[in-house]
Amino acid sequence: MKILVVDDEALLVKGIRFNLQNEGYDVITGSDGLEAVQAVKEQAPDLVVLDVMMPNMDGLTACAKIREFSDIPIIMLTAKTDDMDKLMGFDHGADDYLTKPFNILELKARIRALLRRAGSAEKKTPGSSLTIGTITLDLDARNAYRNGVLADLTAKEFDVIEFLMRNPNRVYSREALLDTIWAYEYRSDIRTVDVHIRRLREKLEENPAEPKYILTKWGVGYYFRK
Repeated sequence: MKILVVDDEALLVKGIRFNLQNEGYDVITGSDGLEAVQAVKEQAPDLVVLDVMMPNMDGLTACAKIREFSDIPIIMLTAKTDDMDKLMGFDHGADDYLTKPFNILELKARIRALLRRAGSAEKKTPGSSLTIGTITLDLDARNAYRNGVLADLTAKEFDVIEFLMRNPNRVYSREALLDTIWAYEYRSDIRTVDVHIRRLREKLEENPAEPKYILTKWGVGYYFRK
């Protein structure tokens, strides 16, 4: 597996590279957003670890540009602790984030979780699909369509909608979705689920303000209506 690590802190990059190489990963590095976008295009890594605050092009902009052509898993690194600053990463297409300083063991665990989920998606039966109403998922290509038109979902957005569509009419709390989709405790950032649900409605519902499929059961959680 090839991991791209992009941060303008040289010592941090060196430490991450050393630890990931010890885990058997092939690690490539960069120091700004421009290098990140170019490396994803030219070297096709399996996952990106991307800092937010960088020169030339910041990580949020780089993440958005990568999402224009790739659904590669992206973990954002941020020195900011404000929830709204962190949630901006998800709005730009990130799958996960860590706040600096972080434990390298936690970074490794999150990398493994995202790669495992991406790998399991690749093993799905070719040509398999899931359709409810106007929404269709191509499980092999991991593409989503609304009325036959391709919707540009991130890897994590696809995971969320696939899970809900596989379990229609069943209500899941935000905590349950975090534990199931993200595969680890993420309780301090519970609004992550809200951001992903909002983005899915914007991309898959005819009228996001009055959704037909991706619904909220107030005080309980979210569900997909069949």
